Amino acid sequence: MNEHQSVHELGKFHGESATYDTGLSASSSVGDTAFPFLEMGTSFVIGLAIGYFVKKSFKFLLLFLGLGLVTLFILESQGYFHVDDQVIQDGVSTGVDSFQNVVNMLKERLSNMELSSGAGAVAGFFAGLKFG
Repeated sequence: MNEHQSVHELGKFHGESATYDTGLSASSSVGDTAFPFLEMGTSFVIGLAIGYFVKKSFKFLLLFLGLGLVTLFILESQGYFHVDDQVIQDGVSTGVDSFQNVVNMLKERLSNMELSSGAGAVAGFFAGLKFG
């Protein structure tokens, strides 16, 4: 708006406020929603939900594993029993391998969706891992 144009000339005057025609419809604006992931495709949202669930469940499992190990070490330091470190390492290694197999199975399943939606599902999965 330059110094010679008024609000009346640029837009339609409605009472106390002016409206301007920008040429954009309400549906063409991107990022106006509170949940931008709802504007993505269905496969992306499916992948996002699975990735989010996997990351949250892994954090939950790590919480219980850490709590159990701390309790185990405290009881060992009090002399209630002896803990073999190799058994703990083998158990944790087996658990990590099992979790990796589940994640690989989920990635494989998501990538086997239709070509265009499979890429969106895998992208959603990694986004869910990032935001989870």
